[in-house]
Amino acid sequence: MIEVLYFASLREAVGVAKSSHELPGGATVADLVDNLKSQGEPWASALEGQLLCSVNQEMASFDAALSDGDELALFPPVTGG
Repeated sequence: MIEVLYFASLREAVGVAKSSHELPGGATVADLVDNLKSQGEPWASALEGQLLCSVNQEMASFDAALSDGDELALFPPVTGG
């Protein structure tokens, strides 16, 4: 089971702070995001465009492999000033 955490405007758009998902072995972050988008709206539009992610609290790319028990965090890019 992969636990997914949603942050900032992404959390507001999808209406949940976290969810849990089962994936086949060898699945990547991109595979999970594609699976979430396939749920339709608001998921499809909220997850479209540039996102950042971390796996087990370390920044990761969307081609990072996921394993049972991992925590994936998804969040929009952050700007500062």
